Amino acid sequence: MKRITIDPITRLEGHGKIEVFLNDNGEVENVYFQVPELRGFEQFCVGRPVEELPRITTRICGVCPEAHHMAGAKAADAVYHVDPPPTAKKLRELLYMAFYITDHTTHFYILGGPDFVMGPDAPVAERNILGVIAKVGAEIGLKVIHMRKHCHNIIKMMGGRSIHPVFALPGGVSKAMNEEERQKAEEVAREAVEFSKFTFQLFEDIVLKNSEYVKLITSDAYAHQTYNMGMVDENNHIAFYEGKVRVTDQEGNEFAKFEAKDYRDHIAEHVEPYSYLKYPYLKNVGWKGFVDGKDSGVYKATPLSRCNAADGMATPLAQAEYEKMYKTLGGKPVHATLATHWARIIELMFASERMLELATDPDITKGSPHGTTKGIERALAKEIRTIPTATPDEGVAVVEAPRGTLFHHYKTDENGIVTEVNLIVGTTNNNAPISMSLKKAAQGVITKNGEITEGALNLVEMAFRAYDPCLGCATHTLPGHMPIEIIVYDKDRNEISRRSRL
Repeated sequence: MKRITIDPITRLEGHGKIEVFLNDNGEVENVYFQVPELRGFEQFCVGRPVEELPRITTRICGVCPEAHHMAGAKAADAVYHVDPPPTAKKLRELLYMAFYITDHTTHFYILGGPDFVMGPDAPVAERNILGVIAKVGAEIGLKVIHMRKHCHNIIKMMGGRSIHPVFALPGGVSKAMNEEERQKAEEVAREAVEFSKFTFQLFEDIVLKNSEYVKLITSDAYAHQTYNMGMVDENNHIAFYEGKVRVTDQEGNEFAKFEAKDYRDHIAEHVEPYSYLKYPYLKNVGWKGFVDGKDSGVYKATPLSRCNAADGMATPLAQAEYEKMYKTLGGKPVHATLATHWARIIELMFASERMLELATDPDITKGSPHGTTKGIERALAKEIRTIPTATPDEGVAVVEAPRGTLFHHYKTDENGIVTEVNLIVGTTNNNAPISMSLKKAAQGVITKNGEITEGALNLVEMAFRAYDPCLGCATHTLPGHMPIEIIVYDKDRNEISRRSRL
């Protein structure tokens, strides 16, 4: 039995490794996706006041803290049985849309994009954002930097920090938005819509007009027939902040639709001894292992899964691109994993349009005092927060993080001190399909003699990169890049060859 180790894998958030095992004929027999770091946040939160969790859980990740902040705040709302005022919900969602724009921009241009702009077989030194800028021009690089900067400025303006915000509270938010701030948000939102249009044109020119890329995207090596999960609004359109969780089957038929509080009736978690990351599956189907099909409870929760699980987009430009994707790829649902990159920029457009809707909503500045007396200020404060009065006990919340559906479940004593926490994050939801995608890709690109080229290595990594996995508390190296080492062994575990990228 030969063994190929990819440790650590590159261009993701966090630290993981891939173990590839070849049989005596040199064929890929199995692939294991391992997350070797123990997080422990579910225990860190026990014993804390529940109102602190929207701030504590942001520290799970420096890439998607806003997702945990919103899920934590909504779970705290549920614990206290309090419904935030409409303006508070809109302010939360506005900040969340700004975050979505930055996150999807990061993945498309910096993490996933280099594989297509530079090509899967491009030299490692060029297959990165610097290579992308060198190929397509510094102007495009500046567009990306400015877009992310301006959205982070909005997050800082609203949330107090450009990372790890301190904005949402049980029952609402800590700060109203005044007219000057609203104008800034509107300006950035309009810029984001134009940036999204530019991104689609770039995708058209570089990816869709390249027949080899389209062939790669639609190839069987990157396809899986799983269930799809995503949050939807009352019209079954994609929703990021508020809605119900919808699950559709391999033909696109609705399999389940549930509120956050009922998630345990639908989702269970499988454990394997070689990874700290669990494997959620559909409880009413059951765990059948890492296999496709209706009899397997494996599901995906990605941007593409959200598109598959929804009936459309709630904004016009995003809807037009949604329809184009399905028309181009032969109809709905689409099971091509690499098409997740396309779905991601459809969501980028939706987040931009939705941010603009919220920034121009007359209600968004309610609660802003504008120098009024303290009595009026207290009255206006009710526009952005409903003070909790009920005895706290238990609450569940769900939001769509950019990389997947995110559940927060808190239990407290009567004083609001946390006694139990359960978190199912986006990458956890996608853990089983990531493992399946890696195995299928490896079987397609690794040669029988166990040799692996740099390009083949990257094609295997592309299988997980489409999921934009975020493994939390990312492990960074001092040189600023991720080293990788592959060791090939024969059946007696003797080393045959070694390749390193240090």
